[in-house]
Amino acid sequence: MPSSPRKGWLIPIGGKLTDANILARFIELCGRRDPVIAIIPTASEESDMGAWYEKQFAKHGVRYARALNFRRRSDCDDRDWTSQLEDADGVFITGGNQLRLTTIMGGTPAAKILHDRFYAGMPVAGTSAGAAVMSAHMIAGGDEGPSPRAGMVIMAPGFGLTRDIIIDQHFRQRDRLGRLLTALSYNPALLGLGVDEDTAAFISPDDEIDVMGTSAVTVIDTSGVEFSSMHAAEPHDPVTLIGIGMHQLAEGARFNLRTRKAHGRNVVTLQHSASE
Repeated sequence: MPSSPRKGWLIPIGGKLTDANILARFIELCGRRDPVIAIIPTASEESDMGAWYEKQFAKHGVRYARALNFRRRSDCDDRDWTSQLEDADGVFITGGNQLRLTTIMGGTPAAKILHDRFYAGMPVAGTSAGAAVMSAHMIAGGDEGPSPRAGMVIMAPGFGLTRDIIIDQHFRQRDRLGRLLTALSYNPALLGLGVDEDTAAFISPDDEIDVMGTSAVTVIDTSGVEFSSMHAAEPHDPVTLIGIGMHQLAEGARFNLRTRKAHGRNVVTLQHSASE
């Protein structure tokens, strides 16, 4: 009896990628000596973003890295491009504005192919907006600051490559702890993943996260939350959250999504109750 398909590796990157080891590992996970990589630059308004990433992959020896410049919803039904997505060994989603990704690609054949190929084992990496869009519950925008407040975050449907995690990016560099905590306070059933710049969370098909890069990944575990005041908060009010678990994971540290346990070197575990 054939084994059931396994989902692929999911690799959210926090932005401003300079660590060459992150791209090198993604290429290795594509599973072939000469992989075909599809680049989706849709989040960016810069017309040369796709070409720039083609050059970056070429520097790593990848001969078949092609940008699929989905600029209109009609592009996402173009068989020339969707067939390239179907044949890719891996997909890389660039930064920009995650709402450009969802409003242009959401519900299209290209988005369905991406979803189906990922759940058939293809790795997907994304930086900045390309990381945020991976979540089913996507952070579309919000305010900076360390403390959660009602109305601090704008949520929208993402690509649904993970349904258990909310991902935020440029995390410590842009002081986004408050907005991630606000997103989690709406329904403390999900895990929060705040990914710093030049850092990646490699999420395996077995739901094990390991960290690579020059900074860290913040994991916020709401499984022990005892109370959230979000239901009673007025706009801009501070929100009380009691019973949050939080981990800071630098390169080499790991976190298991199933057991909610962190392990490995460079691990700091904190108990954090967010309130004002």
